[in-house]
Amino acid sequence: MELYDALMTTRAMRRYSDEPVSDATIQRILRAAVQAPSGGNIQPYQFMVVTEQDVKDKIAAVYLKAHERYEPAIQKYIPPFKDDAAERSHQRNWQATDDLARAMASVSAMVLVVVPKISMAIEDDQGKMDVGPLYASVYPAVQNLILAARNEGLGTVLTSVFRIYEEEVAEILGVPDRYEIVALLPLGYPTGNWGVANRRAAESLTSWNRFGEKRPAIED
Repeated sequence: MELYDALMTTRAMRRYSDEPVSDATIQRILRAAVQAPSGGNIQPYQFMVVTEQDVKDKIAAVYLKAHERYEPAIQKYIPPFKDDAAERSHQRNWQATDDLARAMASVSAMVLVVVPKISMAIEDDQGKMDVGPLYASVYPAVQNLILAARNEGLGTVLTSVFRIYEEEVAEILGVPDRYEIVALLPLGYPTGNWGVANRRAAESLTSWNRFGEKRPAIED
């Protein structure tokens, strides 16, 4: 599909049909994922694909436990809604999130992203040089994965609430202590529709040359 169409219409998908996703399709998506830019081409990530039902069941149980702890706790951090439409939109999103948490065991496949617990900082005689977190070389690959899935007609969403009980997920999967799991992406054929999501305008989030200096939108 055309690149801009994919970029503009790829949105979080949290509800899936029971149509299976083939191993070949998953491998094709992961081949696209690893082509993402990575600092020094270090590619610090590894992927774990989960398709066996008993493993999915165990991860889903941990995921739901984390979701049910997180959902009530986050409510006090949500600011007042500006209008009824904004509140309805929020409620729809939370319902989809809850639906995913309760149906996680039934997704066709899960892809988990594993990275080593290392720092990218180095030192010289002037001191420590922090050039950014390791994740800067991880999440571009995750976005490639999401877009490749879109091209295959598959939906997904980057989730991380499981990290509340990450050590339990790591134990289920046999992930060594020297690694952490930074993302879980369910994969499946979505039951919802692709479309342009409601986002803040790029112009409102962009400064030119000096912080706070805005420019109006330029029509193509």
